[in-house]
Amino acid sequence: MTDQMTDAPLWTADDLAAATGGRLAGEARPITGASIDTRSLQPGDLFFAIRGEARDGHDFVPDALGRGAGAAVVSEVRAADLAPHGPVLAVPGEGEDPVLDAMRRLGQAARARTRAAIVAVTGSVGKTGTKEALRHVLSAQGETHASIASYNNHWGVPLTLARMPAGSRFGVFEIGMNHAAEILPLTAMVRPDVALITTVEPVHIEHFRSLSAIADAKGEIFSGLKPGGVAVINRDNPNFPRLLAHALASRAGRVVTFGEHPEADVRANRIVLRPDLSVVDATVMGIPVTYQLGTPGRHVAMNSLGVMGVVHALGADLARAALSLAALRPPVGRGERTALALKGGEAFLVDESYNANPASIRAALATLAAIETGPRGRRIAVLGDMLELGEAAERHHRELAAAVEASGIDLVFTAGPLMRHLFEALPVGRRGVACTASADLVEPVLGALRPGDAVMVKGSNSIRMGRIVEALKARYAGDPSQRAAALSAP
Repeated sequence: MTDQMTDAPLWTADDLAAATGGRLAGEARPITGASIDTRSLQPGDLFFAIRGEARDGHDFVPDALGRGAGAAVVSEVRAADLAPHGPVLAVPGEGEDPVLDAMRRLGQAARARTRAAIVAVTGSVGKTGTKEALRHVLSAQGETHASIASYNNHWGVPLTLARMPAGSRFGVFEIGMNHAAEILPLTAMVRPDVALITTVEPVHIEHFRSLSAIADAKGEIFSGLKPGGVAVINRDNPNFPRLLAHALASRAGRVVTFGEHPEADVRANRIVLRPDLSVVDATVMGIPVTYQLGTPGRHVAMNSLGVMGVVHALGADLARAALSLAALRPPVGRGERTALALKGGEAFLVDESYNANPASIRAALATLAAIETGPRGRRIAVLGDMLELGEAAERHHRELAAAVEASGIDLVFTAGPLMRHLFEALPVGRRGVACTASADLVEPVLGALRPGDAVMVKGSNSIRMGRIVEALKARYAGDPSQRAAALSAP
């Protein structure tokens, strides 16, 4: 998200032509943004007709221009057919997708023209929340441009760069990967002044031979650092030596470490966890700092240390950042909390439905454990399959039983064939209902909820655990008519 500084256009027609090598047919309207999706396109956006896995963006150009797009970027071989619908920027190229290549070139031009201090964030867990925390604290100190949602892949990163106003003071970019060598071209585009790795965990492990290989893939982010840049690394992670080696082999001028390790540069001396917030007593590069986090959870507190390390590396105001963190709220699907009005009292919903892996589920269970329930209330976990865990998938699911026990979870509902391994590993008294699909779990969860309960929902995106969240909200926190829509969604 970007706070626009002036009414000046984001790009002029001459800038677009020079950056992309394209030829404009028609008169472009003022360009104020960029988009690849007509569903979220705003008037003035530059629409990139990229080819998706299932659809070709060129098929949506007439709709985009009809919705007020400033211009559409199209392949030159399609330009003549589409020009009658409005201004099009025809770009050359013989690659797999000339329009995506043009978007990359425009992103590179955006990076070249800005004087903003740029941060890149990656990690197996917590990268989106950490990116949002950085956006939050830096926005209080200057115009800040950041990735929206999880725009962290081969199209999300160049699109976010293309949207960056030239006068931004800070830029925060999330960079993700599923395979080795995916981060390399993205960090080369972003060219960060500071690069942060939150942690390394067995996420997407089916695509890697070992956890060390995941660490090597995450360490690629340091290859894009500008000369003299700063590498920020989790000192507590077992793969720290490997990540440090990547940082030392890069152009980094300095390495900053964070964690509870006694040698960490940004060290947590004490973390106080409360149901609705956390308090962190830390030492940041020798400076004592105590701050409150508006988002609860030990994992959030640990990542906040990395945030403070980045703030210090940028030369931003540490005290203002510490104050800003008190107002930090979790992103949608990553810890959002909602009170549910039941007959006879309230229950409490924790929405962790945006994706899942062993580390993030353990963190979510620990957060649920800290929530105070009402009289006779229970802590209920509703969990969907974790994907991309390779041959060890069954074991990773089954081993969550120990975390359920340690967190004092009273009842567990599961969706998916893999989560059944967890379900069967639990004592009978902790078992709720196990279903194959999340849709089949909606009614059992709704029916089981009672006043005083705290319920947490989490699972990999494709399991669609969000439908359970929407059904809970629709029945107990909003208009009941919304529930039918939530259940009928594809």
